[in-house]
Amino acid sequence: MIYRNYPMVSKVVFGRGSFSQLSDIIAPKRLNVKAPFIYLVDDVFKGNLKLTSRISLAYDDELIFISANEEPKTSQVDALVEQIILKHKDKPSGIIGIGGGTVLDLAKAVAIMLTNTGESKDYQGWDLVKQPAIYHVGVPTISGTGSEVSRTTVLTGPEKKLGINSDYTPFDQVVLDPELTNGVPKNQWFYTGMDCFIHCVESLNGTYLNAFSQSYGEKAYDLCKEIFYDNSGTAEELQDKLMMASWHGGMSIAYSQVGVAHAMSYGLGYLLGVKHGIGNCIVFNHLEEFYPKDVVLFKKMVQLHDIEIPEGICANLEDYQFDIMIDVALSLEPLWENAIGENWKKTITRERLKALYQKM
Repeated sequence: MIYRNYPMVSKVVFGRGSFSQLSDIIAPKRLNVKAPFIYLVDDVFKGNLKLTSRISLAYDDELIFISANEEPKTSQVDALVEQIILKHKDKPSGIIGIGGGTVLDLAKAVAIMLTNTGESKDYQGWDLVKQPAIYHVGVPTISGTGSEVSRTTVLTGPEKKLGINSDYTPFDQVVLDPELTNGVPKNQWFYTGMDCFIHCVESLNGTYLNAFSQSYGEKAYDLCKEIFYDNSGTAEELQDKLMMASWHGGMSIAYSQVGVAHAMSYGLGYLLGVKHGIGNCIVFNHLEEFYPKDVVLFKKMVQLHDIEIPEGICANLEDYQFDIMIDVALSLEPLWENAIGENWKKTITRERLKALYQKM
């Protein structure tokens, strides 16, 4: 048996207010005065001086606001890379992503594509990246996606929705400051938190499970229950717990894999543009046959927090549209192998997936 030697984030700082240390942390990484740091920042913070005033721009540093209204696309990555190359003669000292999963995934992808030739769609898959990315830093402002710790950057391309999964994808530095999650809308908080919960469920119930992934998954799962079911702790304590749950959930799938909900939500995201967290919730709501006790718990948490899970989004789709979603879902073979086992193709048929999508 060959054991994968997976990389991890090499440096991380955690604590309320730790975002103020960002400038000091990255300063030694500046290559020269003409090599800028490029900050990709969720545009929800445009005009928010509490955050932007704490970003210290020097020399040719640039701040680019990014809309997170849609899932990140390969075309968006390529456009950002071209914009940076055309504007700055020297290769950047680093890319700093500040935002949720969309912005963090874009930051990882841009860092990769600044050192690798071709288009980002060419690297959608497993271990296709040949050259190390430039220095890149992740600062999550919402908790749950696990993007801050994962070795993938999920992108919607012209033909598929699939991550750039590589040893060069993880951030070199992460700043975990729970204060940055203040003001996250309730529905978004829940959907993204459930992304973490579903990470854990799929990891802990998968065939790839091992003691390494299990230790992280169980901790994240328990934290999610404390936050979304028991509601145990002050508002600040719940923020801290969810940021740690996101980290541990991401670590759990780093050495195992996700499963049915993620595979099928990729289909929703590719065809309908459904955001990742919401998509996972829409799918998971109908997966009793795969994760019975956890779907029951999920539905209780939905009820406790008075959250509405969208329904009927596939009601008016035509057969060819179902085929597109099914093609995307079935292309994610490691996810199905983790969820069902090596012989998953015998039971996961196109007809079975179509029937599931028709419920959503």
